[in-house]
Amino acid sequence: MPEAPPLKRGQIHWLAWEPSRGSEQRGRRPGLVVQTDAFNRSRKYTNTIVVALSTAAHDVPVHVAIEPTAANGLTRTTFALCEQVMTVSRARLDGYIGELEPDAMARVGVALRLMLSL
Repeated sequence: MPEAPPLKRGQIHWLAWEPSRGSEQRGRRPGLVVQTDAFNRSRKYTNTIVVALSTAAHDVPVHVAIEPTAANGLTRTTFALCEQVMTVSRARLDGYIGELEPDAMARVGVALRLMLSL
């Protein structure tokens, strides 16, 4: 596992999702940091905002397919579940995986704006 650079938007990290409720992600799974870098750099604000990632495909307009690349560190086609946006403690980050390419991050941004009606 590569050493984690300073936290920033677009990074993929393993997260400890427990305890979960209902249909939230469970266990140790990847998540995508979507929080703005100004807050990611803050030492006083110790949370970050993430979107859950899953390899399970569903026909949902706010699920963004991400193909594996050397940069993002994924090994299979993975989906950003843009309806599962969570603020989590940085203590839940359990290992750096990689970083999304700008075009994939832009597609996630479009899906987030749709999901959040922005």
